[in-house]
Amino acid sequence: MLIRGPGPATISCIDSRFTKRNGFGVFWANIGVEPIDQLNSHLFPVRNRLFISRLGATLIAMVLLVLLGSCTAKPRQTLGTLEWDRIALPAPAAEKIVDIRVREGERLSAGQVVMQLDDRNTRAQLAATEAEVTRLAALLEELRNGPRSEEIQRAEASLAAARAEAEDARRNYQRLKELGAKDYVSQSDIDRAKASADAAAAQVDLTRAALLELQRGTRSEEIAQAEAALAQARAQAEAQSVLLQKLTVQAPRNGLLDSLPFKLGDEAPVGGPLAIMLVGDTPYARVYIPQPLRPGVQVGDQAQIFIEGIAQPFGGRVRMIRSEPSFTPYYALIGDDVARLSYLAEIQLGEDAVDLPAGLPLRAEFAGAGNSSDAR
Repeated sequence: MLIRGPGPATISCIDSRFTKRNGFGVFWANIGVEPIDQLNSHLFPVRNRLFISRLGATLIAMVLLVLLGSCTAKPRQTLGTLEWDRIALPAPAAEKIVDIRVREGERLSAGQVVMQLDDRNTRAQLAATEAEVTRLAALLEELRNGPRSEEIQRAEASLAAARAEAEDARRNYQRLKELGAKDYVSQSDIDRAKASADAAAAQVDLTRAALLELQRGTRSEEIAQAEAALAQARAQAEAQSVLLQKLTVQAPRNGLLDSLPFKLGDEAPVGGPLAIMLVGDTPYARVYIPQPLRPGVQVGDQAQIFIEGIAQPFGGRVRMIRSEPSFTPYYALIGDDVARLSYLAEIQLGEDAVDLPAGLPLRAEFAGAGNSSDAR
């Protein structure tokens, strides 16, 4: 498509996209089919041709400036906010907050106490588990040492007494049995004597087995069970001890205390954030890269960060780009709609930005060639 001027020269640098979107471009493209002088001869008197020619040249120059502006590559820039790495200090137990020793906005050092939770219940449970450890340890020691000699002697004496009673019962049964043959005693008396003799014999077997168990000592399986029970009790005591230490909430690393979601006297649920800290050596810029810019931005690329109110830009390097797009799902987009896709990225700033607070709006520009639409 050409636009003819008042002279023999022609101009052909017109973006096809401009002719589609800009009504002025279409108008000048249409009237430029024939020379300006010929158009003026049909519409205006001869005395005004020179004025009309100059006016046409001026308008054509203005159109050219607009077209050149549309041909200029747009800067590769994105918008976002300034952020710090955040960590949460979770509640180890559902206990009441009894003391808060820091304030929001205070800079903390690693190991500094943030708050104290009520530890009375945990201390009681720890004492109970430690007592159970003591009991099981004594039981294991008893099993390993085996029965005492006095216990074996007592078992031997019990066996001797059982044997004597069994012998007496057997003789009584024999006497009644002989008398029964002569019908001097009833058959029921003989039956009772026989039952007593059998019971006495069984008691002898029972005491003999008990004595043999003591003489052979403790079984290895019993020792193994006692060892396992003791190990379990010790683990529970250690867990209670660790929980007791966690009830004194401490800062895990150096950073800035951003917020305290719970106040003095509150009882946070297990895992609830007791404190939010901003950590890291320097902040980073969280930006959303439009799809046309995404092919030209890679991890490790340099970027310039501009913050409103600060004249000097901050240098940074891309440390992360999400592989999945944000906002509109990719399968729902076709054609030009794909430009609505954005990819979350993080740009790590340098030490010159260490004093900047989180949440500041910013603009990021990437070095390198233009975007994919410019390339087309």
